[in-house]
Amino acid sequence: MSEKNEDRSRAARDRLVQRREQDRARERRRRTLIVSTAVVGVLALAAVIGVIAANAGKDGDSEAGPAVTPSGAQGEDGLALQVGADGAPSTLTIWEDFRCPVCAQFENAFRDTITELADSGQIKVEYHLATIIDGNLGGSGSLRAANAAACAQDVGRFAPYHDVLYRNQPAETDDAFGDNAKLIELAGKVKGLDTPAFRSCVEDGTHDGWVEKSNKAFTEGGFQGTPTALLNGEPIFPKKGDEQISVANLEKWVKEANKGKKPATVGATPSPS
Repeated sequence: MSEKNEDRSRAARDRLVQRREQDRARERRRRTLIVSTAVVGVLALAAVIGVIAANAGKDGDSEAGPAVTPSGAQGEDGLALQVGADGAPSTLTIWEDFRCPVCAQFENAFRDTITELADSGQIKVEYHLATIIDGNLGGSGSLRAANAAACAQDVGRFAPYHDVLYRNQPAETDDAFGDNAKLIELAGKVKGLDTPAFRSCVEDGTHDGWVEKSNKAFTEGGFQGTPTALLNGEPIFPKKGDEQISVANLEKWVKEANKGKKPATVGATPSPS
């Protein structure tokens, strides 16, 4: 009799363990669905904001002075800030706004992969700066941060300062980047950047006209929002064709694009002094 009771107890415990595992599986599926839905919602909202801001930005005359192109800027009209070697077989073009939260999500998710691809000579990255959040929410943080990034480009520190800005991005509705003092403070996180020349460039808005020229190119380019990412001219964010962007897919797409081509020689572009 006791043996039968033990069998019943064991069976009951097994059923309880099975139910708990089923409950855990349902909870994992529920969390995955919530996260996936949230990401899709953020991307959709970002696209809507981008369209609204891009359209709003077409009105009004610019008050910025002449377009002073940052040192070493590349591409048509000198509007691209390049990271990586000239001879890389593929080009990743990224349009960004330093106040854009989805841009920060993109950078934080893909920064290491993009850096590895550029450092190994497989791609060069051409960054283009936009100010659509200023146009949509008011303030000047997009413009001020973009000007500061262009000032960093002048002394070969664009890439690390670009990353610092995204790692320290305020909330979208917080125009903290509109304060030049904040941008200069963050420059202290980049070795050799916080100099009198950099401070003067930031305070004087030396590249404001260039930033506004870049933003005009964005609004006239038919892009739907930031970030916009193109691999050899083909959109890859939030997906390429039917494939969702991911670290693995980005690496795969670059490999496919570079098939039969040699990577650029590492160190082909001058390193920051």
